Amino acid sequence: MKSDELDALAEARQRANTIPLADINVCDLELWRNDTKLAYFDRLRREDPVHLHPPEHHRNGAFWSVTRFNDIVAVDTDHETFSSEPAITLDDPMEDFELPMFIAMDPPRHDLQRKIVQPIVSPSNLSTLEPLIRRRIETTLDELPIGETFDWVDRVSVELTAQMLATLFDFPFEDRRKLTFWSDAATAEPDSGMWDVERFDEQFAAVMTDCLTYFTGLWNERVNTEPKGDLISMLAHGEATRHMDPQEYLGNLILLIVGGNDTTRNTMSGSVLALHQNPDQHAKLVAAPSLIPSMVSETIRWQTPLAYMRRTATRDVELGGKSIRKGDKVAMWYLSGNRDETVIEHPNSFIVDRPRARHHMAFGFGIHRCLGNRLAELQLKILWEEILNRFPEINVVGLERVPSAFVNGYKTMHVEIPRRL
Repeated sequence: MKSDELDALAEARQRANTIPLADINVCDLELWRNDTKLAYFDRLRREDPVHLHPPEHHRNGAFWSVTRFNDIVAVDTDHETFSSEPAITLDDPMEDFELPMFIAMDPPRHDLQRKIVQPIVSPSNLSTLEPLIRRRIETTLDELPIGETFDWVDRVSVELTAQMLATLFDFPFEDRRKLTFWSDAATAEPDSGMWDVERFDEQFAAVMTDCLTYFTGLWNERVNTEPKGDLISMLAHGEATRHMDPQEYLGNLILLIVGGNDTTRNTMSGSVLALHQNPDQHAKLVAAPSLIPSMVSETIRWQTPLAYMRRTATRDVELGGKSIRKGDKVAMWYLSGNRDETVIEHPNSFIVDRPRARHHMAFGFGIHRCLGNRLAELQLKILWEEILNRFPEINVVGLERVPSAFVNGYKTMHVEIPRRL
């Protein structure tokens, strides 16, 4: 880590430990842009693990931050007290452009709709996909330049996830980067730089409508043919989804696009950064490639690509000694839970042979546990098997992080590969 980055982290730690608790705003995009947010979560876990943020900390009002591992599990596994409706982010649904999706539903509707798409990640389907994933990764890595700086996010992480999404949707392959764009748009904050803040609602609705128009054409093709194994066909023929109105169809599309894009894409990039920053762990992995599955789980914990999920209290309840009122918003900070030193030993260290490496909360818990977690792990495992077959090192020379408190990811990551094996 460069000296200026170390100075910024030291300054962030000092500020995080000295400002009044009431002034800590974990939704401040600067903390995510410059990667100084962990210091603030460390303090909240120590001093106020169930913390009420005032209305001025978020454009949609006050909310609770839950930052300890066990408290997060308690919230995530009690869907009767902590509802996923009406939204799983701190943003409230737009009045004129709601996007219902099954991750933001409670049983029984959630269960019925999730069950429709579950076969896409069945063990048998993953076995079918594995050779295709490997061929695509081999091709992508073989085309990378040697001795030149390039953007790993664009050339590898975005490209591989766009290809995978196109396959899962049976989406026109030449248009696959549209899926990446729609995913980015769906999660971009109004002040992220992607939008005109004053026209956010209008611009967001226009982009999402373009997405719906494109996918409606695909729905119309699939609904009039025999059911197939792609996600659109599953939705078009599924008993619980075939009568969805257009906005609900769009909402579920966005859920599946973001779920298949942001998470895997940012962990692919995060794995390169983690091993660059921890050369001793990279050496350990090179010496024992059998550690790749453990390293994959450790990367998912260390990165935590979706930083939080929101719930809404359905009744008055006490949590961590605090009285949460019916209707209050509750943010479960998976990112913080994955750094909880009372549950995870040496949580800020990246350890490729960590015992019980899969004991993390990046995939969530309970009925909303990540649908595609095994597919994400499979893609990362194959990626690193093929990287170790080709490149003795990948050096990160610069990066830009996504300005978001929801997606913990990378906008760009410039790397250089000195040589091939």
